[in-house]
Amino acid sequence: MSDSEMLADLFAPSSGHKLSDDVANELHHILRLLDLNVVELFFKWESYVIKMGVENTTLDSKTVRAFKKDLQDALERESRAKGHVIHPSAAKRTTATPRGGGGGDVLGMLDGMVSATPAPRMSAAAKRKANNFDTPASKSVKSGLKSSPADSKTPVPTGETQGVAFESRQNAGDVVQQINDHIPAASAPAEPPTEACVKLKANLELPKFAYKTMAMKLSETSEILDDRIDTFTDLIQAHYKLPDGAFGNPAAQSTAEVVAVGRIACDQPNGKLNAASVVLETSRRMGAGLRVQLKFDGVGYDLFPGKIVAVRGTNVSGEYFAVTELLPIPPMPLPASTPAELEIHKDRLTGPDGEARPLGMLVASGPYTTDTDLSFAALHALLAQAEDQRTDVLILAGPFLDLEHPIVASGDFDDHLPSDAKLEPDRATLNDVFRLLISAPLQRLVQAVPTITIIIVPSLRDAISKHVAWPQDRFVKAPLGLPKQVQVVTNPILLSINEMIFGISTQDILSELRRENVYQGSKGQALSDDTLARLTSNIIEQRHFFPVFPPQSREDLSKPTAISGEMTDVGMEQRLAVGASLDIAYLKLAEWINVRPDVLILPSVLNPFVKVVEGMTCINPGTLCKRRGPGHFAAMNVLPRVLSNEEREAEEAVAHHVFERARVDIVRI
Repeated sequence: MSDSEMLADLFAPSSGHKLSDDVANELHHILRLLDLNVVELFFKWESYVIKMGVENTTLDSKTVRAFKKDLQDALERESRAKGHVIHPSAAKRTTATPRGGGGGDVLGMLDGMVSATPAPRMSAAAKRKANNFDTPASKSVKSGLKSSPADSKTPVPTGETQGVAFESRQNAGDVVQQINDHIPAASAPAEPPTEACVKLKANLELPKFAYKTMAMKLSETSEILDDRIDTFTDLIQAHYKLPDGAFGNPAAQSTAEVVAVGRIACDQPNGKLNAASVVLETSRRMGAGLRVQLKFDGVGYDLFPGKIVAVRGTNVSGEYFAVTELLPIPPMPLPASTPAELEIHKDRLTGPDGEARPLGMLVASGPYTTDTDLSFAALHALLAQAEDQRTDVLILAGPFLDLEHPIVASGDFDDHLPSDAKLEPDRATLNDVFRLLISAPLQRLVQAVPTITIIIVPSLRDAISKHVAWPQDRFVKAPLGLPKQVQVVTNPILLSINEMIFGISTQDILSELRRENVYQGSKGQALSDDTLARLTSNIIEQRHFFPVFPPQSREDLSKPTAISGEMTDVGMEQRLAVGASLDIAYLKLAEWINVRPDVLILPSVLNPFVKVVEGMTCINPGTLCKRRGPGHFAAMNVLPRVLSNEEREAEEAVAHHVFERARVDIVRI
């Protein structure tokens, strides 16, 4: 069948398979111009019709010319983003954009361009190993998301990047950072306990996390953002004992010095925050929701978008607010317990010899396997250590089956499951894969250590989670085959483990702060050289697990590792990072209540660390697996709280002082 007949059959089935001469000529011109076949052109036409509206798009010469211009614009944007010119008839290709690790490119652009002679888009490692440029076998060829069917003209897929075998890892077990090294490291007790040594209690309302996602209203969003400013205004007024007259609208021109409370923002919607672009966004109650530029003259600042600040100064010109002082936000109190409560928790750790032993804990965060396989070797090594030490508490933060993992994203599990897996490919679900790869090892662990308590914190990147927004609800435990010793909690969570309060969030707030933070010390003040501690103190001051607003867009985040064999056509949808996915109407669920936690666990892709910040033990355990190799986890050993005679006699609540009695090691897996 000729191209003309195929065009008539596909584009004019309801018109007697006849196209007008103008329309047919334009379609033939597009085929030659972009070097497409008829089927590919028809797929692009259907996408264009859906984008423009089915009812408003008719097949005439004017519409086809607009369709051609849309395809040309897409190709031009693509080539401009790649930094080199592409012409349909050109056989010579310019040098490709430098590539980064993990198969993604440095500038975050799209892979592959449609051309008559496409060049292979391979990483440096794959180029070194390549010995031919034959078209891959049909089994390994996977078309990209919503892409046209692959043929001989489809760009060659990116070669798979090989990582280091887990068994060949070096420096396993090395401690890279620790605090309180005078406390003995965790070890297996001489006499294993006969029952669980911990009691768990959630310090927030778990049912509220089961809200309906993708139902956010603009009015609710603005009210939530406004309420947060007003809450901090009342807090500042009560702490500093300021009269109502001390507050004013920073956007109003006046020579009087006023105190203003508002949210830090950038003066450009998609701009990067810097000293010259900082504006203060007021609430409707205090400043009619107006924004005003802030100028700091000799005043130190530590800012990021979304931070609530209290500033004192004047707006003489009406153009900007000159800051003379930044009022520190009053800190939340540390948690405390009565001597009687502490004795109850201590009794749980007391053995037959009458001595209270330390509480052993392991903390790890996903991903739990490299991007090259689904062996979960790192998870097995962690569980083996938990079994050897007879750990009391194991905290596992998601993701488990990672949406950004190339194998999970492809959906092709056949070659990556154990040979003895009893799954029916036509009926298997992700829950079945989770039971096989995650639940089964946990079942073996609890059989060996029945007294262990396992806490699972989900992530937005978990493929099994049906809650697609943050704050994130628990995933349902029953279909996953998890043992009874496993407790699935929300993300984030404020959780009491015995007397200690743990704050855990799998949303990578530290990376967001690192990218958006603007810091300048006051005149005569030395710059802080501990960036991670300073970023963590911002979270503590803001009393929220994710105080950044707005978060980074998905397009600005690092791209996931490419799927092996994935080929993406020009203008087609690209795989992006999951991102923050905030549901602003429910951000109050991520606020700290009454007291700050004893232990703050914030998993991040930044370097793992453990630090004492403002009386809190702050831990980034890192990821248990990086994209191509092993990562880190945290091991804790917490001594019981020893009460003095004065504290016993007073019978008043006493601080927990976990930062003094907890040894924490950051360990290579």
